[in-house]
Amino acid sequence: MILRRIRRAVALAFVLTFCVLRYWSTRLRGAMTLEQHALWLHHTARRVLKCLKVNTRIDGAPPSCGLVVANHLSYLDVVIFSAIMPCFFIAKHEVERWPFFGMAARMGGTIFLDRSSQASAIAVAGIIEQRLKLPVPVLLFPEGTSTDGAQVLPFHSRLIAPATEAGVPITAAAIRYELTDGLAERELCWFDAATFLPHLGKVLGVAEFTAHLQFGESQVYPDRRAAAILTHAEISAMREAGAEVAQ
Repeated sequence: MILRRIRRAVALAFVLTFCVLRYWSTRLRGAMTLEQHALWLHHTARRVLKCLKVNTRIDGAPPSCGLVVANHLSYLDVVIFSAIMPCFFIAKHEVERWPFFGMAARMGGTIFLDRSSQASAIAVAGIIEQRLKLPVPVLLFPEGTSTDGAQVLPFHSRLIAPATEAGVPITAAAIRYELTDGLAERELCWFDAATFLPHLGKVLGVAEFTAHLQFGESQVYPDRRAAAILTHAEISAMREAGAEVAQ
């Protein structure tokens, strides 16, 4: 396992270095559009998943625009969703300071939110409103934190409002991890007081796992609270159904 971690850490550093150089070579040729930032993160995430030996299984059709709301298990979710489709994320502002991943998030057009600031929430809602006009979906984790997967926490509706107010379609998406060596899903989840680098070391040591993503039908909701309640119920049902199939 130690050798596996070392090999993957070296491979990950190589992949990220290559992708960062590719990013700056593109920037030197001129300003990048927001769509190009999302595409850069999409291609980078695909390389990272290959490096980490992460498989993906998809049910339903990933949307090409609008708002996507999903449950949240780990920072891995960002890499996995990005590898499936170009998209913009809303992340806590602390992510900007993470090694490697913070830089990649900035380069990919991530929207950073200070959860303790009302002014930040208002500003982010305005950015989301503008991003929803682009042919790239915005992805939101409305639980507000990552969990151990035991249950889907109630959704915060404030950042869903830009979509409902504009009549933009919202797609519910459920993510779950399936490990091939008999370990429970929570072993890969990043929650409570877990710190980033030790958890990443654990991920690098896992033999192989599959990320199962399920997308519902895109719908327009009358208001943010209805959207939060109904998408929460849909995602919870998809998670429960997936767990039953995996048993």
